[in-house]
Order: sequence, then C-alpha cells, then structure tokens
Amino acid sequence: MSYYQGNDLRKPTGGLKGEKRGKRKYELGSPPVNTTLSSSEEKIHVRTLGGGVKYKLKKALYINVAVPDDKAVKKVKILDVVETPSNPQNARFKIISKGTIVKTELGLVKVTSRPGQDGVLNGILLKK
Repeated sequence: MSYYQGNDLRKPTGGLKGEKRGKRKYELGSPPVNTTLSSSEEKIHVRTLGGGVKYKLKKALYINVAVPDDKAVKKVKILDVVETPSNPQNARFKIISKGTIVKTELGLVKVTSRPGQDGVLNGILLKK
C-alpha cells in the first residue's frame, strides 16, 4: 500500500473535482518509523528525492540532553517513556516522537527533535 500525499480530488463541500492528471512518484510518502525504546541503537538510511540521504532512528537507547543550568549537553541513557502528548497510546508501546517526555538518569527530559526524520534524539531537561 502506498502513502499518497497529493491532492485528494475532493472539494471542501465533499463533491468530486475533475481529475486533471494522475498521481506522481514525488507525491508518495513513507510509513512512520515509530522510534521505540530498546536495549540497542538502530538507524536506517533512506534515499530522498534529489539523491540525498535521510537517517531515521528506529531504536533508541540514549538521548542528548541540554541542561539549562550548566549550559552543557550530556549523552544520557533513557530509562522509560513517561508521556506522549500527541498520542497517549504511544507511551504504552514505548514509542518516542517529538514532545515525548522520557525518564532518564538525570530526570525528566522533553524530546525536542524528530527522531524519525533527524535520526537523533535531542531533549531538554525539565526537572531533576
């Protein structure tokens, strides 16, 4: 099954628009990566349109934490996924996305990067 990200040929009222052309290869998307908490790290790389490479983080173990008091960044091990505001089900399945709050060795950390797009987990320390 493909992930079409083009126009859906429907008007705001629900009526059909006339089809002017078919679907294009560059309008295809890809399924979500759903970065999970794991005992090892795993990245995949995907070729993008134009020949570039996009790294996607499939399994995560560590997070780069920005500590506001020290003005330093530390690589810390993730212990648990506490809350995911975008989808409460994701916290149960240990899926990490942007905005997820994770429990680390330093304390609670909010994820500020998009691991399925950037290939890295960055976050900011909320409280110790």
